[in-house]
Amino acid sequence: MKVGIMSDTHDNLGAIRRAVDFFNREGVDLVLHAGDYVAPFVARELSRLKAPLKGVFGNNDGEREGLKRTLGIKDEILVLDIGGMKTVVIHGTDERLIEALAKSQLYDIVIRGHTHRQGIEEVGRTIIVNPGEVCGYLTGIKSVAILDIREREVRIVNLETGDIIGLMSL
Repeated sequence: MKVGIMSDTHDNLGAIRRAVDFFNREGVDLVLHAGDYVAPFVARELSRLKAPLKGVFGNNDGEREGLKRTLGIKDEILVLDIGGMKTVVIHGTDERLIEALAKSQLYDIVIRGHTHRQGIEEVGRTIIVNPGEVCGYLTGIKSVAILDIREREVRIVNLETGDIIGLMSL
């Protein structure tokens, strides 16, 4: 199973289009969004995904009712099993909560956003994945992550160059 991971799209339709095209080419089975879509009109681009989309609200998601209606977003935290790996998705505005989720060792993977900085970190047996920002507004790098359960790896990819900018074996 391959999972596309994205966060912090912030209404950048061109960047969202690029991320959707990338995930469709990669043949992902599921896409997870760690929040900050911002407005419901992003659904137009996200609806082009060939895989189902699940996600959480971020701190900049002002039109929550519209996001619920157009994308089915319901919560600020999402827990799911991905190929036998217990996974939690959260935007990540409170670093103490991210740390507590990781240190609890209840999850194999913690997916977060908010900082706009991509990274993969290991805390005990838990992997924290931040795909960075799709929008590219703060860092200048438009990035997403791919979690490949079969290959047992997570990689972060620069959407503009295709370069792998982060890689970890699970």
